[in-house]
Amino acid sequence: MMNIADFSADSKSDSLKECIAKNPILWDELEKHPSKFRVLTGERTTGALHIGHYFGSLKSRVILQSWGVDMFLVLADYQAITDRNSTEKLKESIFEIILDYLAVGIQPQKTTIFCHSMIPSLNQLMLPFLSVVSMAELQRNPTVKEEITLSGTKSVSGLMMTYPVHQAADILFCKGNIVPGGKDQLPHIENTRQIARRINNLYFRGEKFFPEPELLLSAPLLLGIDGRKMGKSLHNAIYLKMSEDETAQLIKKAKTDADVHITYDPINRPEVANLLRLYSLCSGDAPETIADHIGRKGASALKKELTVAVNEYFRPIRERRTQYQKEKAFVWDVLKEGNIKANAIADKTLDDLRKAMHMQYY
Repeated sequence: MMNIADFSADSKSDSLKECIAKNPILWDELEKHPSKFRVLTGERTTGALHIGHYFGSLKSRVILQSWGVDMFLVLADYQAITDRNSTEKLKESIFEIILDYLAVGIQPQKTTIFCHSMIPSLNQLMLPFLSVVSMAELQRNPTVKEEITLSGTKSVSGLMMTYPVHQAADILFCKGNIVPGGKDQLPHIENTRQIARRINNLYFRGEKFFPEPELLLSAPLLLGIDGRKMGKSLHNAIYLKMSEDETAQLIKKAKTDADVHITYDPINRPEVANLLRLYSLCSGDAPETIADHIGRKGASALKKELTVAVNEYFRPIRERRTQYQKEKAFVWDVLKEGNIKANAIADKTLDDLRKAMHMQYY
């Protein structure tokens, strides 16, 4: 599915190199022995999903689901308030994300969709997990450090400080042993492995009650239409729910460069390369082949052809999304059933941990 060349030269750490090298083996094992794995992944509930999410993660989830891998998708609403105060739009965001899931082919009878805040025992796991983590370890987490830098202060909320432990609880409550994500998620996975190991040694005599999960690397992210990282807050993303006209308008505004001759050069022409990469993902043709085809017709021709390719690719997904949008009760039932299943698993995990900790008093 992926090789080392797919990632930039900043892959310096031994852990990341090892993770990249192991990735093809993991994909092979997942296809051959799906019953050995349980995948935990999901989204912060900050709004509908875009094509970067689709090609970076959603498409792979549908593949794993088709192989029979046990899939859990968390809608991490508590994590969504680590760096903001408003909760008014959370319900709308959750609904939009479930629509996107169903539209791309996530099947609720095969994949469990649940909401973080609706699983009390999952969140109860946070307390024993926090007991084996030091403040210094929390402060060293890259996500926490980044948020402190962005906020311009010396500290962040207590909820943000516990973000790495939140993620560990999300993964370990259901005994997840595979977590898809980008290379930036490696520190979180290492934190989770460390917590699992410490709890296992402290309360289970070293037996692997909690697995030590592996990171399944996702594809490098697409850039937004302005050449920056594609993101909801940057208003530079093509959303799955957008109309064909809205898609056309966004692509028309996409940043390119002054060279009229289209070539695929990710290092020196990242914006043009990004458009060619998106075209390739939608058409199946290599970016180099597309660049040769466009040639001196320039960026305008590239954008026109790309618009057609994107709209054709996402048309059936958008049509399914429109249909599911009319079935509001069904969408909420999907979440309700997922919450019931996740709660049963979380209750059992917490109960077993309490027994091991000698903290059952009845």
